[in-house]
Amino acid sequence: MKSTLSAVRWRSTRSALRWRSTRSAVRLKSTQSAVRFLRLGLAALCLVVCSSCAPARRAPPPSAEVQEEGFRDAVRVLASDEFEGRRPGTSAQDKTVEFIVARFRKLGLKPAVGDSYLQPVPMVELVPGADALLRMSAGSSSRSLAYAAEMVIWSPRVLPEVSLARSGVLFLGYGIAAPEYGWNDYADVDVRGRTVIVLSNDPGHVESAARLFKGRAETFYGTSEYKFAEAARRGAAAVLIVHDPDGSGFEWSAVVNQRTGPQLLLANADDGASQPAIEGWLSGAAARALFAQSGADFAGLAAAAAEPGFKAVDLHLTADAQLHQSIRRFNSANVIGLLPGSRRRTEYLVYSAHWDSLGRIDTALGPKIFHGAVDDASGVAGLLELAQSFRRTRPEPERSILFMAFTGAAAEPLGSEYYVANPLFPLSNTVADLNLDALHIGGPTRDVSVIGFGQSELEGTLRDLAALQGRELHVEPNPELGLYYRSDDFSFAKAGVPALYAVGGVDDAARGPRFGGAQLEDFWRHRYADPSDAYSPDWDVRGTLEDLTLYYRLGLRLAQSHRFPNWYSASEFRAARERSREGSTD
Repeated sequence: MKSTLSAVRWRSTRSALRWRSTRSAVRLKSTQSAVRFLRLGLAALCLVVCSSCAPARRAPPPSAEVQEEGFRDAVRVLASDEFEGRRPGTSAQDKTVEFIVARFRKLGLKPAVGDSYLQPVPMVELVPGADALLRMSAGSSSRSLAYAAEMVIWSPRVLPEVSLARSGVLFLGYGIAAPEYGWNDYADVDVRGRTVIVLSNDPGHVESAARLFKGRAETFYGTSEYKFAEAARRGAAAVLIVHDPDGSGFEWSAVVNQRTGPQLLLANADDGASQPAIEGWLSGAAARALFAQSGADFAGLAAAAAEPGFKAVDLHLTADAQLHQSIRRFNSANVIGLLPGSRRRTEYLVYSAHWDSLGRIDTALGPKIFHGAVDDASGVAGLLELAQSFRRTRPEPERSILFMAFTGAAAEPLGSEYYVANPLFPLSNTVADLNLDALHIGGPTRDVSVIGFGQSELEGTLRDLAALQGRELHVEPNPELGLYYRSDDFSFAKAGVPALYAVGGVDDAARGPRFGGAQLEDFWRHRYADPSDAYSPDWDVRGTLEDLTLYYRLGLRLAQSHRFPNWYSASEFRAARERSREGSTD
């Protein structure tokens, strides 16, 4: 249109010049007026024509930022009394799964399991009876420990009755064999058929031994999962972990709440026959009493156990145990929605959270509902908000994104473990797992806590994006909890997939780190695995939304990239990643 208008203008001007050379000034003035009139008419016509030819202006796409209303609504529903604590294998499971599926469908996510959003997860539920018996004897004296008050025991064997008779008792320090740290509590001792008592965590958490392992930060060797598995591998008949709130990071009540009700296991071929007959926890007071019964000094032996070269100690006790349990088999489900990528559809980024909590217990005083609002209704709500944000993102992400709500993670990450063992999408082409577990509920913070800090290149990208929010990355404030090894991210990490677990830190932007630290401590001490973990409309979620925005931007960066992030060279997971990626090109 601009070229047409210029041609008209040139012809008009050329005509005017010829007119000027042959006509009088009066006639010229008159003609110039006519030309100006003609130009104005042509300009107006051009505007009309251009307006009718131009495409209509499109409204801007909806904001991709996370929304407070949607987040609050999802937490409120999932943590309500109606959902009864979201325990797998109950009617609450059906409500929870249906709620998430409906939200995935409404958001336009594709089913990831054929035409279904559900990956069946076969489980076994074992319910130990309250008559569980654990008795320790020394010579002619014996002592029975009170269930729930002094000990909690269960069996990983799928049998209606499990017993232990006159099993010799050993104190095995931390129960760790870690060649890379030059540590072996199993050296020169045969534990087959024996009952082993071990301390929680690993030696590094003891102030005098902070030079060992990773210092205050718990390693995988400090987790109960490792201790039970290693003792089983060596043929122990029973494994008892001594609870220490400083070493474990949570109170005895959390142990009782998690371990006195139904215990969930993944169904397997041998029904747990290769596992110890008895697994369990001892309270700190009960452990001290048992050591005194055997004539041993618990404090002295615990201190010695934190030094290299510790040797197992025979406590000259025998253990007897009796356990009755009901057995139920059922299918639970991982809920998985897929957002296909625009270009590289066979490369996958995972966002994960777990949908379950500890359910409902009926007592003489009425029902106790473990609402699990922070742990982990907040994570599922965040998952849904991130899914909505990516659905609104333009241009669309190049890589595919999987939104996974796992089952069976309130005590151990069972659903994610099952997925990794039975992946629906190749783990070698899985870019990363970004895990949402027990989100920070509170105001904005100046820091971001990276759980299991120092593991992968994902942290470098997160640091850059956090800096744009005016924030810094910090080591988690409670590294002794070993949360990285207790959450769904760990299932991916063991398979080599870089996994990140990050939440808002403790340096509250308005009230500082002392306030933020006290809030976090209150959660772990009083609300973790407790009915008081409930939703409140008074929640301040400004920091929560800031964290979700950070996770969104990190995911967007990964979804548009051509690179596959790796673990740092010192990470224990790097070798698994390199094996899985052999032959692949980024």
